[in-house]
Amino acid sequence: MVPRYTRPVMAAIWSPENRYRIWFEIEALACEAMAEYGAIPAQSARTIREKGDAAMAAFSQADLDRIDEIEAETRHDVIAFLTWLAEKIGPDSRFVHLGMTSSDVLDTCLSVQMVQATDLLLEDLDAVLAALKRRAFEHKYTLTIGRSHAIHAEPTSFGLKLAGHYAEFARNRARLLRAREEIAVCAISGAVGTYAHIDPRVEEFVASRLGLKPEDVSTQVIPRDRHAAYFCALAVIASGIERLATEVRHLQRSEVREAEEFFHKGQKGSSAMPHKRNPVLSENLTGLARLVRSHVIPALENVALWHERDISHSSVERNICPDGTIGLDFALMRLAGMMEKLVVYPDQMQANIDSLGGVVHSGEVLLALARAGILREDAYRIVQRNAMATWTRLGHKDAKTFRENLEADPEVAGRVPAEVLDAAMDSASHLRSLDHTFTRVFGETGPARS
Repeated sequence: MVPRYTRPVMAAIWSPENRYRIWFEIEALACEAMAEYGAIPAQSARTIREKGDAAMAAFSQADLDRIDEIEAETRHDVIAFLTWLAEKIGPDSRFVHLGMTSSDVLDTCLSVQMVQATDLLLEDLDAVLAALKRRAFEHKYTLTIGRSHAIHAEPTSFGLKLAGHYAEFARNRARLLRAREEIAVCAISGAVGTYAHIDPRVEEFVASRLGLKPEDVSTQVIPRDRHAAYFCALAVIASGIERLATEVRHLQRSEVREAEEFFHKGQKGSSAMPHKRNPVLSENLTGLARLVRSHVIPALENVALWHERDISHSSVERNICPDGTIGLDFALMRLAGMMEKLVVYPDQMQANIDSLGGVVHSGEVLLALARAGILREDAYRIVQRNAMATWTRLGHKDAKTFRENLEADPEVAGRVPAEVLDAAMDSASHLRSLDHTFTRVFGETGPARS
């Protein structure tokens, strides 16, 4: 991911420095486990830990350059690191990596990094949820028009719209927790995963210290169905981001103007048109969501490795693991900030409700006519006729409102009292069940309507 969309806190997780620190921790823990049951001298394990810790604490660009220098010759990244580590530790380094294979280090390290990245993503989701909850309660009783097929349907609450997105991100948080659990596994089983050269107790020891659990059957690598499921979870979260971003983009359109992104002092919308206030954040989020979702297919294709292992997955994961988590991290934090500062225009929402002359109340009027004794099919015909008469004359000098057309209709006049039509055309009636939904979503109704 380019620096423009990279937060340093997430980038640090995927840095070479962090990767090498984790590699050393895996090797040191394995030595401590072997010392515990007598496979290597306890003093050697202590020396490896002390000298290795000191080397990692002083780790610098010179050490990175040295490892790269060794790898240029060996053409093997793990061997290059182990050679560098041996230079720091001395003779006791002969016990490092004893009975292990490269995948034991690489796959277990990747699990640790993915867990670290996921914990940051969970914090990001909490920020999104907090912003959505606050704005949902703020606009719980803000009337707006609901749309289906992008056409005015019936009135709803803007807070209810946001509550729906909150519920989706709450589900996404649960999905990410499940994905974290699935990816938090350790594999230290040696060549082809048989534990022929290393005791299974080493794997259990390392896993417990790293907050992981042993892989059931590692075959030398951790099965990639776990990683595929993880990236599917990230993709679903990205789709939720895009759904909310798309809503904001539509609401900010000049013809709608019900809500818009916060426009900073000094901000410019166009190099040619000074009046422009564009939804650049939500458009950016739409693009980032596409990138995150694009990692799903490579992750799925990584599942089918040859026999006990190959490295066709390696080059893919070196790209999608950092880029997927970095991109989603940036997108979630941008979304949280965008929703926290979203500018809402309740008066324009009400104006849009009223803009079609009242036809948005056709559904409730249909029910009112049916309750008045008119057959539903006849009631539908009457309501649609008057709604279309209103719709087609909007903006004309002789235009009549939906209410006026109904009252002039002989099939309605005298059969439906004025107070019944009043109730049917009261937008507030669409808010009567808000407490039910808010309690289900948030566990509370919030303050009473003022």
